[in-house]
Amino acid sequence: MICILQNIISEKEFQEDVIAFLMEICSVDTTPGSDIGLMTAKEAEVFGIIRERLLKFSFDDASVIEKKISPAIKDHPAFSKLHFTKTDLNPDGLSPEDVYKDRYNLLYYLNGLPSDQGNSTALNAHIDVVAPFFCPEKRGDTVYGRGIIDDKGGVATIYGALKVLDKLTLEKRIRLKNKLTAMFVVEEETGGNGSLDLALDRVLKKRYDSVLVLECAGNKVYPANRGAVWFSCQASLGDSGVNAERKVPSPLESMIFAVIEMQNEGDRIKDESDHPLFPHKPVQTCNGILGPFGEHPSRICSFIACKISGVENSHIYDDIQVLLQKGVNAYIEKYGDKTRYLDLSTGKPRVERHFEVENHPENKSVLLRIYGSSGHMGTILQHDAAITKWAYLAREIFIYKKNKGFPLEMTLDNFDSTQRIILEGGQGFLPTHSMDIIQERMRSAFIRGVKHYLQLIGAGENSLHCKVTYDKLHNSAFSCNPDSSTVKNAWEAAIQTGIVTHDESIRGWDVSCDARLFAGEYPEMPVITSGPGELHYAHADNEQLLLTDLFNSIMFTALFLLRETGTVG
Repeated sequence: MICILQNIISEKEFQEDVIAFLMEICSVDTTPGSDIGLMTAKEAEVFGIIRERLLKFSFDDASVIEKKISPAIKDHPAFSKLHFTKTDLNPDGLSPEDVYKDRYNLLYYLNGLPSDQGNSTALNAHIDVVAPFFCPEKRGDTVYGRGIIDDKGGVATIYGALKVLDKLTLEKRIRLKNKLTAMFVVEEETGGNGSLDLALDRVLKKRYDSVLVLECAGNKVYPANRGAVWFSCQASLGDSGVNAERKVPSPLESMIFAVIEMQNEGDRIKDESDHPLFPHKPVQTCNGILGPFGEHPSRICSFIACKISGVENSHIYDDIQVLLQKGVNAYIEKYGDKTRYLDLSTGKPRVERHFEVENHPENKSVLLRIYGSSGHMGTILQHDAAITKWAYLAREIFIYKKNKGFPLEMTLDNFDSTQRIILEGGQGFLPTHSMDIIQERMRSAFIRGVKHYLQLIGAGENSLHCKVTYDKLHNSAFSCNPDSSTVKNAWEAAIQTGIVTHDESIRGWDVSCDARLFAGEYPEMPVITSGPGELHYAHADNEQLLLTDLFNSIMFTALFLLRETGTVG
C-alpha cells in the first residue's frame, strides 16, 4: 500500500492541485477582527473553496455540512471571550449571539462500511490566521504566506489525504470502513471557540472514537500538548498616586520589574515541570504586547521604541550608552545572543542588532530602539523577545537614575503611559500544573514586581493599582495514553512515511492547540496532533512551508486513516 500511495502523491497533477488549493485558501485574509460581517464573509469564502473541492470527490455516502456555532458555548469554562470584537466605539465588544449569528464550522461526513475492526475517527484543522496578513507566494519548493502552516497547511493536508482515499476507492483498491469526519473550524487563534462548539456536540461525537488535529507540528506525532494561558497585566495610578514626597510612580517603570519577575516565575515553573512525555520541558513565558508594541499575546514582540527624557548633557548620554550595553550583556547571559544565530532561510543573523540610540540634544532626550525577532511563543528559545530585552536595558537606566538622582523619564514612543500601561502575553505549562495554579502564580509574580518597584522609589504599595486578567486563550495541558491503538496506528504510519524513526521516543508537543478541547471533554479518547510545517515559522514574518513536508503529511494522514478505520491492517 505504501508504494501505491507514494505513486499517487508523487503525480504531478496531484501535487499541482493540492498546491493550487493551498495557495487559493491562503489568499483569503481570515484574520479575526471586530468587523464580524467581513470576518463571516472571508470565512465563507474559504469554506466555499473547500466545499467545492470536497464535492468533486466520488464517495458514495458523503456530505458537506455547515454546522452553526451555538452561542451557548459561552457558558462552558473553556469558552474564550470575544476580545477581538472590541472597538473604541464598542469597548465591551459584541455578544456571542451577535458574533455567531451567521457563522459556522464546515464538516465533511464520509460513511464507510460499518465494522468492528478499527475506529471511526475525525480530522481537525482551523482556517483562521494571526496578523499581520500577507499573501501567499511560491518560490521553488517552498511556499510562503500567512497561514501557510498555521493552519491552512493542515487544511490542505486533510484535502490531500481525502483525495488519496478517493482515488484508492475509485480504483477499487480499498473500501473504506467506519466513519470519517473532517472538521474545518474557525477561531483557533483566538482561543478555540470553533472547536469547542464541535467538542460539546454529543450527537457529532457518535461519529468519532479518536481525533487527529492537524497543526504545524513538524510532521511528528504527539499524543499530548503543553498548556497555555494568556495574561493581561495592567498597572495604573491608584488613589494614592502621589506619595508624601510628591513623587508620581511610573506605570511603565513598574513594568521593568514586573516583566523580569514574571520571567523568573516562569523559570521556576519550568524547573518544576517533570513529565515523561515532556522531558525537554517546553515551558515558556512570552511577552507579546506592551502598550502599542506587539501584535498578539502569543506572538513574540520584536520591536520597542522608547524615549528617555532629561538627558541634560553629553556625559549622561555617554553613560546611557554604557548602561544599555550592560543591560544587553545581562540579557544575553541568560537568553543568548541572537545576533550570532543565523536564520537558515535567509543566512542572516536572527537579529541584526540589539538596540540603537538616536540622540536629540535639542530637547535633551534620546530615542531608544530595541530589536528582537518574532515567532510563535513555543519557539521563544530560537527567537528574541524585545519586551524582555527592554526590561533588562531599562532596569539599568532606572538604577542609574535612582542612584544619581537625575530626572530621567522613560516613555514609550508616541504613547502616553503616565496613567496606565498593559502587558499581554502567554505562559506555557505541562500537565504537571493546573491552569488555576499557573494563573495565580503569574498574577502574584506581576504584583511582586510592581510592589518591588514601589519599594525602590519609596512609594506606598497602593500608589499603583495592579489588575491581572485571563480573559483570552486559556488552554489546559493534556496527555493521553501513548500505548493506545490509535497512537500505535499513528506511530506506525509515521514510520512508514519516514517522518519518525524506530528509535524515536513518543513525546508531547511543545505548544497548545484545539486538541486539548477534545481531550478535555473526552479524557479517555485518544487525541493526536501532527501536521506539516516547522513551529518556528508559525506567526513569523516569514511563515513558510516546504512542499515535501506537506506531501509527507498527506502520506502520513492517509496511512493513518487507513489503519485507524480498519480499512487496511
